[in-house]
Amino acid sequence: METSNKKIWLVGGSSGIGLELSKILLKNSFKLIVSSRETNKNIELLKLKEEYKENLYLLDFDVSNNEDTNKKVKEAWEAFDGLDIWFYNAGAYEVMDMKAWDYNKFAQMNSINYLGAVNIMTEVSKYFLQQKRGKWVWNLSLSTYFGLPKGGGYSAPKTALLNLAQSIYPELKQENIDLQIINHGFVKTRLTSKNSFEMPQLMEADFAAQEIYKAIVKDNSFEIRFPTKLRLFLQFLSIIPYKFSLAITKRMLK
Repeated sequence: METSNKKIWLVGGSSGIGLELSKILLKNSFKLIVSSRETNKNIELLKLKEEYKENLYLLDFDVSNNEDTNKKVKEAWEAFDGLDIWFYNAGAYEVMDMKAWDYNKFAQMNSINYLGAVNIMTEVSKYFLQQKRGKWVWNLSLSTYFGLPKGGGYSAPKTALLNLAQSIYPELKQENIDLQIINHGFVKTRLTSKNSFEMPQLMEADFAAQEIYKAIVKDNSFEIRFPTKLRLFLQFLSIIPYKFSLAITKRMLK
């Protein structure tokens, strides 16, 4: 993909992978719209805006609020006169064992990890369909392969998004719109800092962002997945009988 003047809307770019990916995209001459709830108060994004005045547009957007979605989508689309790529990277994560289950936390994760993407999709799809080309990229997780203890509030809506992606892929392809999902492992961010357990193959956010950038510009495969060892382990859990896989995950509680 020729990156010069390519236009991408990155939803969820205030920190972690999203922020590092923003830096990479701007260095490679993308025209970039970054959204989060308070982009215009984010020090790192404001620094990037100062450096890349012509190529960076900051758009405050709470994906869990669907009251002004059509207005926000229109603003994102018109910022650089159309879009080539929509990247959904927004995510919420809470670690909860059953003694700490909290409906509001489950609802928040579902609202951001799944329904937020649907909220945007139902509006932005109209623009892409009229344009008759484009690419969507959704950042998911290797935890969509198999539910792990205390992480279901996060992985369940991510898995729902995976199922949705599988469902709509053929229709989008007919309209010359590519859909790509990113299933990655543990990344060192403010979200994973909540984990008290050992995270195998923990990656730095800039490394994960580089891998995702390569996928965006060089690969149109439906699924991009990394790192390999963790992916193979979780795939293994997903194909063996439940009496074995659930016995393995039960041991993770110790």
